[in-house]
Amino acid sequence: MSFEASTNANVHTFDARGVARRFRHSAIFGAIGVLRSGETMRFVNDHDPLPLIAQLRERLGDNLTVTYRQSNPDITVIDFGITGLPIE
Repeated sequence: MSFEASTNANVHTFDARGVARRFRHSAIFGAIGVLRSGETMRFVNDHDPLPLIAQLRERLGDNLTVTYRQSNPDITVIDFGITGLPIE
């Protein structure tokens, strides 16, 4: 199953399907951690990551936006946006 890649320079694709399950959350937290305000991580996964979303909301609060782009039994695509952080 495929997904629509973004051509926007502020949208960065993270395809978790290629990351071993035991490393996924650490890799995702690392990727989210380097995003700046106004940037988005287009997250691609083989299931709806509800526990992960809860963890990200706990860490980032109102600085995280969650927008589902695609959701079906084979693939879930979510845009995790970062807003309101100080500009470095």
